[in-house]
Amino acid sequence: MKAMIFAAGLGTRLRPLTNHCPKALAEVGGKPLLQHCIEKLKVAGVESIIVNVHHFADKVEDFLVSNNYFDMLIEISDEREFLLDTGGGLKKAMRFFNDGKPFLLHNVDVFSNIDLLDFYNFHLQSGAMVSLACNRRESSRYFLFDSAHRLCGWENVKTAEQKIVVPMQETFLRLAFGGIHVVNPAIFKLMPATTKFSIVDFYLHITVEQLINAYFNDKLQFLDVGKPAQLAEADLKFKEAKRLNTVKPRK
Repeated sequence: MKAMIFAAGLGTRLRPLTNHCPKALAEVGGKPLLQHCIEKLKVAGVESIIVNVHHFADKVEDFLVSNNYFDMLIEISDEREFLLDTGGGLKKAMRFFNDGKPFLLHNVDVFSNIDLLDFYNFHLQSGAMVSLACNRRESSRYFLFDSAHRLCGWENVKTAEQKIVVPMQETFLRLAFGGIHVVNPAIFKLMPATTKFSIVDFYLHITVEQLINAYFNDKLQFLDVGKPAQLAEADLKFKEAKRLNTVKPRK
C-alpha cells in the first residue's frame, strides 16, 4: 500500500510558530505532526510514502534523514518553487503511484481515530473512484451527500455559498471532511491540464460521472490541528494519555 502526505502548506493559521518552522514539524506530545502521520500510516500497512514540501522544505528533508526515513521508502515531491495546491500536488506526485493500486492521501495536520486499513478495504469494496473519510461534527464547510452517500455538492455555512453538482429532491446529508481519502490511480487520467488546482473543486467536477462516496460512522473523530488552540488541545490530550498510561494502579 502507498500513501501521500500533504505537508507543503504555509501553515499561516499556526503563525507565529510557522514563521520559523514548517507546519509538518509542529509538535504534539513531543513528536512532530509528520512523524505522527507516518507512524499511523505504517501501522496500517503502508510501505511507501511520498511527502510534498514547500515551506521550510529543507527542514522537512533533514528531519526524515535524521530519522532514517522511519525505515520505510519515503520520497519527496518538491514544490519549493511553486506551491501547487492539493490537486496539483497530487498530480505532480502521480509517477509515484505506478502500481495500479488505490492509495491513501492524508493531511499532515489531522489527528483521528480512524482505522485506515478498514477505510482502505471499504474503498476496495465500494467500487468508487474516491472515498472520503467524514463525520458528523460542527464545521464551517461541509460535503453534501445523497442517501447512498454519493458526493453531490459542497457548502460553506458561514458565507452561504453552495455548490450543487448532482441535483436532488431529497435532503442532503451534511458531513465534515476529515482530510483523509482513498483514491484510485485512474483519477490521474481525469485531471485538468493545469498544474495548480484544488482537489475539492476537482472532486466536485468529476463526481457527476465518477463515484465519490463517504466513509463515516458515529465513532469517527477528527481533530484539525491547523490553529494554535487546536494544536495546544491535541498536545494536552497526548500528555494526559501518556500520564495515565504511566500511572501504576495501587495494589
